[in-house]
Amino acid sequence: MINFRYHVVSLTAVFLALAVGLVLGTAALNGTVQNQINEQVSGLRNSNGQLRDQVEELQTRAASQDQFVQQIAPGLLAGRLTARSVLLVSGPTADSDDTTQVVKMIKLAGGTVTGQVRLKKDFTDPNKEDALQDLAARITPAGVTNLPNNGVGVETASALLATVLLATKAQITDLNRTQILAGYEGLGVLDLDGEVSKTLPTAVVVVSGAPETGTDAADRNKAFLNVVKQFDAVAAQMVLAAPTAAGAGNPVASVRDDGTLAKTISTVDGVSLAEGQVAAAMALAEQFTGRAGHYGTGSGASARIPTLRS
Repeated sequence: MINFRYHVVSLTAVFLALAVGLVLGTAALNGTVQNQINEQVSGLRNSNGQLRDQVEELQTRAASQDQFVQQIAPGLLAGRLTARSVLLVSGPTADSDDTTQVVKMIKLAGGTVTGQVRLKKDFTDPNKEDALQDLAARITPAGVTNLPNNGVGVETASALLATVLLATKAQITDLNRTQILAGYEGLGVLDLDGEVSKTLPTAVVVVSGAPETGTDAADRNKAFLNVVKQFDAVAAQMVLAAPTAAGAGNPVASVRDDGTLAKTISTVDGVSLAEGQVAAAMALAEQFTGRAGHYGTGSGASARIPTLRS
């Protein structure tokens, strides 16, 4: 007769068998899964190593290409800008190294940089509009009558700076020029790199950085485009260069998309690379032949560099 002890023994045996099976099955499964995981980790490690090698190779190749362009630049640019005087303006986001290299290429081409102006972030700050407008009203000489009369501070300030820094017919004395530049420096919206020559240029190269980002980015980018427009209105020759043509509010893209500006302003993307720096100097030389072009690898570029006749 089956008693209670029999049931206890039977149930114990069943549970013991289940436990032993679970342990053995888990051990076997763990071994298989562990092997698969090890194989996947090994594969990913090898893949990452290959990608790292490719990145290093591409970086080395890019550096080598930059060195090659720098080596051929003197022969490529020689005499292209002889007896040409150029003003260089850098935007609030411009990289100082890019500016330095563009100046170097202009000089290699025989050009003279008569002055360098670095616009600071306050120049395109919407909160500085009234201060820019008020200062312009106080320091504008009586002979200057070509400023926009729309109450937009950045436009008025840009037009006044373009007038005093570029060769124009306005009646501006050296003293006027010194006072106006000192006024904007005192306001904290620009810096002068060295002295501005009394020999006024007709050409201007504007070096920009990436477009602004942040809560007031749209207003700042629009303000900088106004700077470009005001200098274009005065300059006989003009080039705008930036590291890229991408990003919302990018000045290079904005000029290329504007049918009117694109006919007078030459643009270059890739100015952080030696190729773009050479292209900026060549684009300026092309401007002196009466032509405007758009160069680089970004959207809207027609060629990587200008084709100049010997």
